[in-house]
Amino acid sequence: MSAFYLTVHVLLVILAVGPIAVAGSMFPRAIRKLAAAPEDPTAIATARVLLRICQVYAGVAVFVPVFGILTAFQMHVLTHPWVLVSLGLTTVAALLFGLLVLPAQQAAVAAPGQAVAGRLDMWTGIFNLLWLVVTVLMILRPGSTTGV
Repeated sequence: MSAFYLTVHVLLVILAVGPIAVAGSMFPRAIRKLAAAPEDPTAIATARVLLRICQVYAGVAVFVPVFGILTAFQMHVLTHPWVLVSLGLTTVAALLFGLLVLPAQQAAVAAPGQAVAGRLDMWTGIFNLLWLVVTVLMILRPGSTTGV
């Protein structure tokens, strides 16, 4: 069963977090273009599509830690430091995205003249960095006796 949970967990990371990281990183540039040309239908559509990708995949990404916890439980590593740190960083990333990035994206699409692109660059960069650290922890598993 742990192989199933791990497979679903990894697929969810790739198919849910990946699009969020990419679309979230593209959004600030799109919103700058929209702010420069608020009536441009392409700029409007691009910003809306990127926002929608972030919203939909964020909902799917909720299941990443669920299957991660199930996997860790099945593998008897749920209390290992690398898993606990990863869960903590995942929680921080989720809160950052849900409480700062998504609301700022929604506000930027609703009122394109706002100067939020710089903050979105920063917040999305931190989100992506957190996921980078989690990925490294999941691969290296510091302190694990199973090796890489």
